[in-house]
Amino acid sequence: MSKRDFYEILGVSKSATADEIKKAYRKKAIEFHPDKNPGDKQAEENFKEAAEAYEVLSDPQKRQRYDQFGHAGVGGAAGGGGFSGGGMSMDDIFSHFGDIFGGHFGGFGGFGGSQRSNGQRARRGSDLRVKVKLTLAEIATGVEKKIKVKKYVSCSHCNGSGSAHGSQPVTCTTCHGSGRVTRVQQTILGQMQTASECPTCGGDGKIIKEKCLHCAGEGIVREDEVITINIPAGVMEGMQLSMSGKGNAARRGGVNGDLLVLVEEEAHPELIRDENDLIYNLLLTVPMAVLGGSVEVPTVDGKVKVTINPGTQPGKVLRLRGKGLPNVNRYGTGDLLINVGVYIPENLNKEEKALIEKLGKSENVKPNSAASRDFFSRFRNMFE
Repeated sequence: MSKRDFYEILGVSKSATADEIKKAYRKKAIEFHPDKNPGDKQAEENFKEAAEAYEVLSDPQKRQRYDQFGHAGVGGAAGGGGFSGGGMSMDDIFSHFGDIFGGHFGGFGGFGGSQRSNGQRARRGSDLRVKVKLTLAEIATGVEKKIKVKKYVSCSHCNGSGSAHGSQPVTCTTCHGSGRVTRVQQTILGQMQTASECPTCGGDGKIIKEKCLHCAGEGIVREDEVITINIPAGVMEGMQLSMSGKGNAARRGGVNGDLLVLVEEEAHPELIRDENDLIYNLLLTVPMAVLGGSVEVPTVDGKVKVTINPGTQPGKVLRLRGKGLPNVNRYGTGDLLINVGVYIPENLNKEEKALIEKLGKSENVKPNSAASRDFFSRFRNMFE
C-alpha cells in the first residue's frame, strides 16, 4: 500500500478532533466497503488504507508520534509497519473498529461489523513491549535486529482451537452460538434491553467438550520466538515502532496483538547527538591553534581529517555538512558540528616557560594589541 498522509486519506485537517476523525473514517469505510463495491480491488485497498489511517489517528499516543515522526514513528518501516491495514484480513479490521458502527457496518451485510460471521466477537491477543538499544552507527544506516521473545503462540497440536484431536466444540446452548446473551428488564421507564458476554462460553459461542492436553483448552501456549526487526535510519531515543501481529496470539483464534519496539540510544564516547546533528568538542594545543595544521575527528563511520587554519580562536564552530544523522522521514541529513577549544597547560618546565615569556613580549600577543582587541570584541559579541 502507498504511504499517503493519514490526514489526507481521511480527508481531515491536522487539527481535527477525535469525533471528526471518527466520522470521517466511518464515511470512508462505508464508501469503500467491499459489499458496496464487489470485485473492486482498488476500493478494497482504499478500505484498508482508511482503516490504517484511523488506527493511528484515533489513538492519542500514536497520533502524537505520527505528527512528530511521520510513518516511521508508528512503525512504518519496522518489519511491516504499524497496523498495516493492507496486511490484515477484513475480520481483523472489524475486530478492531467494528464497535463504532453499532454492530453492523453502515447497513451493509457481509462482515458484520465488530462480529464474526457466526456472531461472536473476535478476540485480540495482548501487545508485547521490548526495548532495543542502538549505537549511533546503527542509527545512521538503519539496522536489522533479531530478538528472542517469550510469547503466546497458537497451539500447534490443536491449531489454536483448544479441542483435543478429533474432537469438535459444540454450540453453546445458553447463547445459541452468538456469544452474547440479551436480558430484558422492566423499569419505571419501561422495558430495557441489555446485551452482555455469554457467561457459559465466555463469548466464544461454543463449548469445548474435550480439551487439548497441550494447551489445556486455551488454544495458545507460551514459547520462545525469534523476531526480525528492521529499524529505519534516523530513529531517536524514546521512539516507539510497532510490528502488527507479532504480539501474543489470542485464545482459541482471533487477532494477534502487536509488538511495540521502544528505541534506546547508546551513548557515544565522543559524539553528542542534537536532533539530526552531531557535536564533537575538539581541544587544540596552543601551537596548533596559532600555527594551524590538520587533526582527525570522529564521525559515525570513521575518522576524517579536518584542516585547522592559523589563528583559530577558542569558541569557533567548524561544520562538516552531511556528517550527521539522516532524518527518519528522509528529509535530509544533519551535520557534524566541531566546537573548538584550546588547551592551556598548567605545568611548564623552565625551557617552556622561557619560550612563553619570549612569545609574550611580541606585540601580536599583547592584550592591548590591535589583534587582541579585535578578538575580544568578537568574543563579547557572542553574548550580546
